[in-house]
Amino acid sequence: MNRPQTNEYPAWGETYIKLIDLIDGDILDLLERQATEFAEFINSLTEKGDYAYAPGKWTLKELIGHIIDTERILVYRLTCFARAEEQELPGFEEDDYVAAAHFSERSMYSFSEEFALLRKANLYLFRSLKEEELDRSGIASGRKISVRALVFVIAGHLIHHTQIIKERYL
Repeated sequence: MNRPQTNEYPAWGETYIKLIDLIDGDILDLLERQATEFAEFINSLTEKGDYAYAPGKWTLKELIGHIIDTERILVYRLTCFARAEEQELPGFEEDDYVAAAHFSERSMYSFSEEFALLRKANLYLFRSLKEEELDRSGIASGRKISVRALVFVIAGHLIHHTQIIKERYL
């Protein structure tokens, strides 16, 4: 799958897309590796789940819950646009989602399993997409984004937050 052009996504997408380095394969290979590697990484953090690196910041469980919620939302958008949805899709307020989610009541293992299963299921969708579907785009949060760009944003969002975990939580 080709890297999206800058006209395929809003400015905020660059934060995540620029993190994608595909020296060792394509984006689908990276997404598949992430399914296993991030799940294993979560399992290595079981003692840190309720830790927040500063007052008012999310706990590690909340951050991982945010990663999972965001993947679901982005894949919903991707699915809609791949299927030629013409309706504009709403945005979401990540802090409100985290506050309403009760992530603190969950085990790190449950997050690990959920992420791995979610990503593996999403990979079936990503692999089924034809070039014409990848080229489609739609409006979400008031901004145009392509299906292809969403695939890259999903991978980059995880890289971004993995870096934050390593820098601020460990």
